[in-house]
Amino acid sequence: MSLETETLQATPPTSTFETLEEKQEFNWRQCWYPVTFVQDLPTNRPHSFSLYDEPLVLFKNQNGQFICLIDRCSHRTAKLSEGQIVDGKIECLYHGWQFGSDGECLHIPQLPADAKIPANACVQSFKVVERQGMIWVWAGEKETAVDEIIPILPDLYKPGFVHTDFILDLPYDQTYLIENVTDPAHVAISHDGMRGGSNRKNAQPLEMEVLKSSVQGIQGRWRGINKSNEAWKYIDFVAPTLVLNNAYIEDKGWTFGLALYSIPLGKGRCRLLARGYRNFMNLGVKLRPRWLDHLNTNKILEQDLPLIVGQQLEIERLQTSLKELYLPLKTSDTLVVEYRKWLDKFGSSLPFYQGYSTWKNVENDDLNPKPILLDRFSRHTLICSSCNRAYRVTNTVKQSCIGVAIALAAGAILADDFRIRIAAISLSVAAVAMSAMAQRLKTHFERSYTRH
Repeated sequence: MSLETETLQATPPTSTFETLEEKQEFNWRQCWYPVTFVQDLPTNRPHSFSLYDEPLVLFKNQNGQFICLIDRCSHRTAKLSEGQIVDGKIECLYHGWQFGSDGECLHIPQLPADAKIPANACVQSFKVVERQGMIWVWAGEKETAVDEIIPILPDLYKPGFVHTDFILDLPYDQTYLIENVTDPAHVAISHDGMRGGSNRKNAQPLEMEVLKSSVQGIQGRWRGINKSNEAWKYIDFVAPTLVLNNAYIEDKGWTFGLALYSIPLGKGRCRLLARGYRNFMNLGVKLRPRWLDHLNTNKILEQDLPLIVGQQLEIERLQTSLKELYLPLKTSDTLVVEYRKWLDKFGSSLPFYQGYSTWKNVENDDLNPKPILLDRFSRHTLICSSCNRAYRVTNTVKQSCIGVAIALAAGAILADDFRIRIAAISLSVAAVAMSAMAQRLKTHFERSYTRH
């Protein structure tokens, strides 16, 4: 299930807004943030990530409970994520200090047996929960956490639904990702020719409306104007982590959804956790390997990647408001502008943001006009369990085929029987071909898509 737009008859979704209580102001600390899918969490070793550049580490204790601590040893500030898990405790690799589920220091090898561990040796801990196969971290004090406001997808609890998950680290701020995925106008141009029917000939004026805007987020809808009576399509931004697209074919009882979760890793960095789900045409979703689906999804997002990075660099260089820089059209940019205005109104607590008329701490010292965009291996394969496993298998197949080809070639040279020699040569050539195919597949896990 890929990220391309699907053509479906749409009706207004049951909004996640309805499960949230009204707030008077937005506080980014009083929110849940998605870290990774459970299936992508490394086993028996720490998982390093960050939230607005604050380093954090995630691991499982001896009871299988997810634990999140500040990724900084209280001894000499070494990264705990570089350490190891020992009997459910995380151990700093520098001097062996060990920390438990609440960040308490439980063992200091250099401390005399009769000495008490200092009270200030503990590290900060954060509340972690699992919901629908995703791991969520509460950014504030544990006691203030409200589990009910995690933006889950009610449809996933219904029978007949299947879903696919995709994770990707991106070299730009979360706000630019959200702007990108609330912008249906770019799809026909940026993703022309992609699987799913994107075609630049379909670029057209859009009728766009903001249905609701509050501290909780934004509800909007859009449709093309070239076809009479085209059904509305709906987009929800559920602050601060989710952009949700839902569509329905009521007469068939079909539902399609695309939930685009994200976490602000830091300035110039974010992580996308995409979940596509549906209750129709499910056989292909069930049979298709996850890694194969990811090859196409990576390509779609990499078509936008250099454009968004270049956009952010230019905005940071010019140091002026988007209101001065953008030339928005009501027939394409209504939801994008509404999101940036939401940041103007509610973003004051954020460590940094780029609103429509205002901004905060967006200066970037690295204004290289040709920034390193990172390769697909670094952005995706390393953090995706399915693609990582497929990559390692592919590499093993490649190496094995090379070894078999060499052995068969040597056997052909030594063989006295002409028929055996021909057979060995043929099999050696086949092994070389298989090795070449494996190498070609291997590059899809390593290299980013380029248009030229």
